Amino acid sequence: MKAALRTDSDPDGGYVVPEEMENTIDRVLGTVSAMRSISRVISISTGTYKKLVNQGGAVGGWVGEHDARSETDGPRLSALEFPAMEVYANPAATQTLLDDSRISIEQWLADEVSITFAELEGAAFIAGTGVNQPRGLLSYDKVADSSYAWGKLGYLATGVAGKLSDSTHNGVDALLDVVYAIKQGYRQNARWLMNRSTQAAIRKLKSKQEELYLWQPSMQLGQPATILGYPVVDDDNMPDIGADEYPIAFGDFQRGYLIVDRMGVRVLRDPFTNKPYVHFYTTKRVGGGVQNFEAIKLLKAAAS
Repeated sequence: MKAALRTDSDPDGGYVVPEEMENTIDRVLGTVSAMRSISRVISISTGTYKKLVNQGGAVGGWVGEHDARSETDGPRLSALEFPAMEVYANPAATQTLLDDSRISIEQWLADEVSITFAELEGAAFIAGTGVNQPRGLLSYDKVADSSYAWGKLGYLATGVAGKLSDSTHNGVDALLDVVYAIKQGYRQNARWLMNRSTQAAIRKLKSKQEELYLWQPSMQLGQPATILGYPVVDDDNMPDIGADEYPIAFGDFQRGYLIVDRMGVRVLRDPFTNKPYVHFYTTKRVGGGVQNFEAIKLLKAAAS
């Protein structure tokens, strides 16, 4: 059953959530989940979303009027799969509260579930293993960008172990290297992804002239701060700066990371398992993973 549920279900159990529940949860998730707010999100009607990716166009060349035309290589396609995994929450309330309270049960459920789902999804979209959960951005194989290959995420190193900069290596240079490791087509909609601790470290960095801070506050309400002219997204699921960690990601996440939602939020009213509480067992199926390995680069806190 999908989210078209009715409140006139059997009072002893069954699906009782109003239709608005799914829309409310999705709306809140889109607001509080950093990765969900910047990545591409699609709804699917099957358990797995499959996508073919063209890794390179057809090969061609210039010829003279009478030159022979030899056979050329065709496009190279790669198949990607994004299975929808199940996330659940199980909030409870006493039957007396449900009988006597004038609060909106729908709103209460949406608030409780959206917070739980946002926390679980947020962690999975960054570090999820892909086993019974989405595959996180940092769970993929990583390779120095000079040796980039499809299926792996390229990284650039800060030049100093466990730090952004020292007396020899300038953190600004490392960030510039990341920006220009991305192809021009991806830079147009690119942004930074990092946690609060990393942002604090970057706010202290200055240009080589020691006059201007690298981090620039927003001059307009509702707009994010910028680093090197690109907006910054705060996600506390990203790791802190440390030895061989990847605390910063940069790129076009709309093109780089895909989130798939299996249509429908399911809520099961369970008054039997834990009397006198009534549980509202809520499930949603969601998946995620990198769909374009060229569109995102990482910064590694390492010497090489």
